[in-house]
Amino acid sequence: MSRALREMVQRPGNDTCADCGAADPGWGSSSLGVFICLECSGIHRNIPNVSKVKSLSLSHWEDHEVQFMAENGNELMKSKYEAAVPVYYYKPTHKDCQALREQWIRAKYERKEFSQPGTDFTYEEAVRDGLLMKRGRDNGQFLSRRFVLLEREGTLKYFTKYDAKEPKAVIKVDTINATFQPEKMGNPNGLQITYLKDYSTRNIFVYHENAKEIVDWFNSIRAVQLHYMKVAFPGATDAELVPKLTRNFLKEGYMEKTGPRQTEGFKKRWFTLDQRRLMYFKDPLDAFAKGEVFLGNKDHGYSVAPGLPPGTSCNSVWQHGVTIMTPERSFLFTCETEADQQDWIRHFNDVMNSPMSPQDYTMEALFKHKH
Repeated sequence: MSRALREMVQRPGNDTCADCGAADPGWGSSSLGVFICLECSGIHRNIPNVSKVKSLSLSHWEDHEVQFMAENGNELMKSKYEAAVPVYYYKPTHKDCQALREQWIRAKYERKEFSQPGTDFTYEEAVRDGLLMKRGRDNGQFLSRRFVLLEREGTLKYFTKYDAKEPKAVIKVDTINATFQPEKMGNPNGLQITYLKDYSTRNIFVYHENAKEIVDWFNSIRAVQLHYMKVAFPGATDAELVPKLTRNFLKEGYMEKTGPRQTEGFKKRWFTLDQRRLMYFKDPLDAFAKGEVFLGNKDHGYSVAPGLPPGTSCNSVWQHGVTIMTPERSFLFTCETEADQQDWIRHFNDVMNSPMSPQDYTMEALFKHKH
């Protein structure tokens, strides 16, 4: 790497990827003037008419290219290409899936969606109506279904037949969490939509062959959610509301669990930690959770500890125990490895150490009423 490039990439702003924020970018776009990571460089390569990608250490850089990088850089180019990103639009990080990152990069540099303030965004249309492939609840087959997102009603509806008069489901957007799940679903554009139905969590799994289409649906849901929340909480700022839009799960994976009497056999279940709700499923793609545990604040009688209580008849194959104590009862789990056990405990502690919001207190009361 030339000394000039080395000095440039160490400057604040250039020391993380311009597109996903990954540390120590090793690549540059000599046509856009930005420093990017290896994974984002692969996406830039797919738009060669827009971005010319070079390795900072292995490629030969012409003097005029080095000069161009010096005159531009990540901060200046963000002010140009991200001038008008809507507040609800999800900016992916290096932890997010390929579909999200690629559409963010294409939206910025190829379609220049965010370069002009005052742009009318397709995500903000009052109605979004289209077909998505939806997984059948019982047979696991993906079939084409019509989905309609209505800003005025604050609802997402889906219909089993395109011309059906009545929707199969009407989902209130304020209960929705949408999260990309390519690995779990085995589809690069797989989206999991979680919502509350009769105080229980319901999952539906959808995808579209076109990555732009599914990412557009995702950001449209976020746009409607923000609109709905601004009406519901007129005094709240964007900074307070945006974190309440769709979010990634804190952690997912297998653990084994025993029942409330703690004498039943341990059974392997798929667990999802979504903020303060720990849900467990027989299969990762189940429509309904088998059960849920609410994780309140540690000052209210919630805690977690490694291991199982003395005398537990542990017939689990997995030996690394986790005990969650709530005011009502204890929950016993086992993990396959010590690393997994420690990671779950760390996440549980993070949740229990965080202050509860008014919505959290409402949910805690619902859980106590339900159980």
